[in-house]
Amino acid sequence: MREVKAFIREKRANEVMQALRTEGFESLTVSEAEGTGRYTQRKDSPSLRFPLAHSKMSKLEIVCRKEDVPKIVQVIHQNGGKGEKGEGLIYVSEVLEIYKVRTGELSKEDI
Repeated sequence: MREVKAFIREKRANEVMQALRTEGFESLTVSEAEGTGRYTQRKDSPSLRFPLAHSKMSKLEIVCRKEDVPKIVQVIHQNGGKGEKGEGLIYVSEVLEIYKVRTGELSKEDI
């Protein structure tokens, strides 16, 4: 199993999520994120919660099969950006184990 984590601009999040759903990737986590990087734009402003953060982003997290990673990355890339600097990043990590909260047991069906 793999985890795909993408940091994308807030204004693109709904479009990316809809495209992922269309491709059959319906289970994902979305949260608000703020960060810093080399990219700055005049409309970016310091965060009230984090004085060093200047970019409001959405963070998408999807746990998937290894073979689904290229398609998910493609969908995020095609729908999350317009070819401009500072549009975000995509990370892929290995998921070693998945446990069920209800039972505490290792999930065999997802690995």
